[in-house]
Amino acid sequence: MRLDKFLKVSRLIKRRTLAKQVADQGRITINEKVAKASSVVKESDELAIRFGQKIVTVKINMLKETTKKDDAASMYTILKEEKLEKVEPEFMDDED
Repeated sequence: MRLDKFLKVSRLIKRRTLAKQVADQGRITINEKVAKASSVVKESDELAIRFGQKIVTVKINMLKETTKKDDAASMYTILKEEKLEKVEPEFMDDED
């Protein structure tokens, strides 16, 4: 499954176009390698996503083409959340 689609279906990022933008900015890694929106993810991969001042690391538990909102969180497990001290301007979120 494509990375941008997984992020949308799992509801880690609400919209697929936003997931594509975040990936194109180099803010997502799969198993510690910078990922593109078209990168293929599989079960047991680790994703690190940079959201403004924090980095969220998750492990993929399962892949589904579609899911209900209540079941979306079961697609991944949050391994850690790191808060960053200083944010570089290019990584600031525009959605405030």
